[in-house]
Amino acid sequence: MASPAAAALQRSQLPSISTNASPSPSSSSPIQRLSTFKTPSASSPPPSSTTATSSASPLDSFSKDPFLSPFLSPSFSSTSFSSAALSSGSPASTAEHLHHAIRLLESQLRSEVLSRHPHLFHQLSSIKEAELSLSTLRSAISSMQSSVRRVRSELSDPYNAIQSKTIQLSNLHRTNQALQHTIRALRLSKKLRDLISASESEPEKLDLAKAAQFHYEILTMCNEYDLRGIDMVDEELKWVKEIGEKLRGQAMKVLERGMEGLNQAEVGTGLQVFYNLGELKVTVEQLVNKYKGMGVKSVGLALDMKAISASGGGYGPGGIRGTGTPQIGGGAKAREALWQRMGNCMDRLHSIVVAVWHLQRVLSKKRDPFTHVLLLDEVIKDGDPMPTDRVWEALVKAFASQMKSAFTASSFVKEIFAMGYPKLFSLTENLLERISRDTDVKGVLPAITLEGKGQMVAAIEIFQTAFLTLCLSRLSDLVNTVFPVSSRGSVPSKEQISKIISRIQEEVEAVQLDGRLTLLVFREIGKVLLLLSERVEYQISAGHEARQITGPATAAQVRNFALCHHLQEIHTRISSMIAGLPTIAADVLSPALGAIYGVARDSVTPLFKAMIDRLESCILQIHDQNFGAHGMDAAMDNNASPYMEELQKCILHFRTEFLSRLLPSSASATTAGTEDYMHSACEKYGITGFDILYQTCLSCKTSFRIRETEDG
Repeated sequence: MASPAAAALQRSQLPSISTNASPSPSSSSPIQRLSTFKTPSASSPPPSSTTATSSASPLDSFSKDPFLSPFLSPSFSSTSFSSAALSSGSPASTAEHLHHAIRLLESQLRSEVLSRHPHLFHQLSSIKEAELSLSTLRSAISSMQSSVRRVRSELSDPYNAIQSKTIQLSNLHRTNQALQHTIRALRLSKKLRDLISASESEPEKLDLAKAAQFHYEILTMCNEYDLRGIDMVDEELKWVKEIGEKLRGQAMKVLERGMEGLNQAEVGTGLQVFYNLGELKVTVEQLVNKYKGMGVKSVGLALDMKAISASGGGYGPGGIRGTGTPQIGGGAKAREALWQRMGNCMDRLHSIVVAVWHLQRVLSKKRDPFTHVLLLDEVIKDGDPMPTDRVWEALVKAFASQMKSAFTASSFVKEIFAMGYPKLFSLTENLLERISRDTDVKGVLPAITLEGKGQMVAAIEIFQTAFLTLCLSRLSDLVNTVFPVSSRGSVPSKEQISKIISRIQEEVEAVQLDGRLTLLVFREIGKVLLLLSERVEYQISAGHEARQITGPATAAQVRNFALCHHLQEIHTRISSMIAGLPTIAADVLSPALGAIYGVARDSVTPLFKAMIDRLESCILQIHDQNFGAHGMDAAMDNNASPYMEELQKCILHFRTEFLSRLLPSSASATTAGTEDYMHSACEKYGITGFDILYQTCLSCKTSFRIRETEDG
C-alpha cells in the first residue's frame, strides 16, 4: 500500500512536467483555435527566468537523489516502493523524507502558478467564451432539427402522392405506346397478308421487295418496342417468320437465276429484297463462299483420277490403277477423259467468275430507292477485297495446289500435261481471254487483273518447264542419233536432215498460237541448233585431203560438201520458217543460225583458199610469158597463151570436181544459198577475187553452166 507522501509526490509531478512542457502559443489545443477564443497578446510578459530556474532545481535534485529518483522512472510502482520502505526498518525516516519532497514540490507549484497567473486566467476566460458559443450553436442546431422535422411531416404525404401518380402516368404512357406500336405492327401485318394473298393466283407477280420491307418493319418494331408476349402479336409473328423464309427462298432463286443468266434486273431485285430484309451483307457473303466452293470442287473433280478411271472404263482395260497409271490399253481413253474434264472445268470456272462479277457489277450500280445508299458500300468496307478478287484468289490457289499435286503424285497426269502443255496452256489462255472479254464493260472493274492472269499462268509453269525439257530432249536425241559422237566421218542422209527439220517445224506448229510459248520453244530450238553445229563441226575434215585441188575430190571433201549442203538446207528452211514472224523471234534464233552459217562456211573455206592460191599462181605466170612478135604469133596459132590454158584447165577441173558438187542444178534457191557460203568463205580470208573467178567460170570457152536453172 502506497503512503500518502508517495501519492502526493506523484501528484506534484504533474504541474512541474506540464510547466516544463507547456505548449507555445503556436501549438495551442483545438479548442483554442476557435474564433471565439482569445489568444494571448504578444505583449504578455513571459515567465521570469528565475522562476524557470527554481522550478527545474527540485526535479534535478530528485534525479540525483537515489531515494527519490525511482519516482521519475516510467516503470515506477507504488506497491514495490511501499514494500521496500516498510522492509527497510526505518519507515519514519522514509515518510519524513517524502513529506519534505512533497512540501518542496508544493512550493514549486505555487510559485509556478503565481508566475503564470495572467496566462492561466486568459485561458480560463477563453474556455468560458467557448462554452457560451457552444451553447448558442446547440440551440441553433436544435431549432434546425425541429424545422426539418416539420418540413418532412408536411412534404411526405404530397411526395408519396406525386410518386404514385407518376408511376401510374408512366404505366399509362408505356401502355399507350405499346398499343400504338401493336396496332401499327398489326396493320403492317395486314398489308403483308393482303400483298401475299393478292399474288396467290400469280406468284410471279408478287412484289418481293415490298413484302420484304413489310417483314423487316414488323420484326424491327416488335424487337425495338418489346411487343413479344402479346398473344395477338405472337400469333402474327409466327406467320411473319414463315413468310420471311418463303421470301428468302424466292429471292435467292431470282438472284441465282439472274447471276447465271447475267440478268441485271433479276439480280437487282434479289439484292433489293435482301437489303430490305437487312441481310444483304450476309447473303452476299454466303453467295461468294458458295461460288468459291463450287470452283474449288470443280478443280478437284477435274483431276480426280478415280472419277477419270470410272469414265474411262473402270479398272479393266481402259481403267486406271490406284497409283494414277492407266492399265494396259487404257491410256488413250484416260487421256481423252482427262482433257474432257479439264475443258469442262474451264467452262465451269468461266461461268463462276462471270456470275460473281455480274453480282459485283449490279452491287456497284444499284442504290436503294429511298435511302440512295449504294449497295456495294453496304457489303464492302474500305480495304476489303472485291468479291471477284476473293473468288479468283481461291480458284487460283486450288488450281495451283491441284496442279502441283498432279505433277508429284501422278506420273500419268504429269506425262499428259507435260507432253500436251500447249493444249493445257491453250485451255488456260482461252479461259482468261473469255473472262476478260465477257467482263470488259465500260465503267465497271474487270473480273480479273493482269496480276490475276499471271497467277493462273504461273500455276501451270511446272508443266511448262517439263514440256520445254521434253522438247529439248526430243530434238537433242534426234540430233545425237543423226550425228553420233562415237562415229566421226559418217554423213547423214537427206532424209535424216529432213526429219530434224520436220521435227523442229512440228514443235513450232504445236505452240504457234501463243507468241510467248513460241519464243520459249525457239530458245530450246536454238540450243538444239547450237548442238547440231557443234556435232557437224566435229564431223568436218580439216586436213590436207580437204585442201587438195589438183586431183579428184577426196572422200573428206565430199563429206564436207555434204555437210555444207545439210547445214545450208537447215539454215534455209529455218530462216524461211521464221520469215513471217516478228523480229523478236528472229533475234532469239539469230545466234544459233549464225553458228550454223559459220560452220557451213568453215567447211568449204580451206578448199576455196587453196583454189585461189592455185589460180593466182597460174595468173602470175604472165610475167614469164614472151609478148614479142614471134611469141605473139605463136600464141595466136595456139589460140591462147600457155598460162591461160593452164588457168582454164584449173577452172574446168575446179568446176567439174568441186563446184558441181557445191552448186547442184536441182534448185535455184539452193544454188543461191551456196553462192553465199562461197562468197563468205573467200571473204573470211580476205580473198576479193572470187567474183572475178566466178565470172571467168561463166564466160569461159568451155561454157561452164554453173547455174543452169537461171536460164530456164
